[in-house]
Amino acid sequence: MLMFGVPRVASPCAALAFAVALAGSADAATLQRWPIGGTGGWDYLTVDAPTHRLFVTRSDRVLVLDTRDGKTLATISATDGVHGVALAPRLGKGYTSNGRADSVTEFDLATLAVLRTFPLSGHNPDAIVFDESSGHVFTFNGKSHGATVLDVGNGRTLATIALDGKPEFAVSDGHGRIYVNDEDHARLDVIDVHRNAVVSTWNLDDCEEPSGLAFDAGHRRLFSVCANGEMAVTDAETGRHVASIPIGKGPDAVVFDPARHEILSSNGQDGTVTIVRQSDADHYAVAATVETQKSARTAALDPSTHRIYLAAAEFEPAHDVAGQPKSRPVVKGDTFSILVMTRDGAAARSKAP
Repeated sequence: MLMFGVPRVASPCAALAFAVALAGSADAATLQRWPIGGTGGWDYLTVDAPTHRLFVTRSDRVLVLDTRDGKTLATISATDGVHGVALAPRLGKGYTSNGRADSVTEFDLATLAVLRTFPLSGHNPDAIVFDESSGHVFTFNGKSHGATVLDVGNGRTLATIALDGKPEFAVSDGHGRIYVNDEDHARLDVIDVHRNAVVSTWNLDDCEEPSGLAFDAGHRRLFSVCANGEMAVTDAETGRHVASIPIGKGPDAVVFDPARHEILSSNGQDGTVTIVRQSDADHYAVAATVETQKSARTAALDPSTHRIYLAAAEFEPAHDVAGQPKSRPVVKGDTFSILVMTRDGAAARSKAP
């Protein structure tokens, strides 16, 4: 996942709104921009719909924004190299994966106060999942190619699951299985949460370097977005390749909206969102392409409002003054924003930001 630098947080100012025509559709979307500012990068976004909160991971802290107006509600600090946030509403807690610190931070969902930090033996925890069926937290560790299973009751590591390649995004089906994309081998690994072991490995046809992953619980379908501009649809029961759908370049996240029967891929290299419509479990077609902003590659869905939240920024030149490549892109100061995409069903023809 995309991850850069150390940010300075700024308060959002007045939002800017843009109307965006959807290619191949009579619908339209409205893009609203929340200027957040600060230097440094970001990774996953997570929505907590009942509390109207958006969790934005930003290098060494998590910004908590109000999903209705973009106001900063809190900052969860001491999360060095934070990549993801997993929510456990029945426990009243949340968890962050801290890539540089090789740790997980537990915080209170009501107060957003940090409660505990759990050290990990795995390196660079990236994706993080709270599994309802087991009550455990799973981190997927990019550098050590494995998953750590945490008992969050006592903070102990229950198991370390070896993986063949670099894990990317992961999802739980809530009934004993976790699925994770293997970026190195273009495969899906299936983990049994009661055995804490990989029980199946499925090839992703027409896919290179899968990153984002979404799950349709009703139809038991998995959606992997791939670096070669394809979305792979997989049967979550059998591993059967169901479909390949063209998307944009540079995807890093995908979300499934069950009420609208749509899968949306955020494509950072193109600066687009591809909207894929689901006719039934086995039939899919591109319904529209929305212009957003280049770099907007991570996204989250609020299923109660059908809003899509994306993070984006402008970057400094890729080379330093001596002409040497920089190790990481650097965000231009105060250009970091959250884009809010709202589907309104009206025809509009203005261009995206």
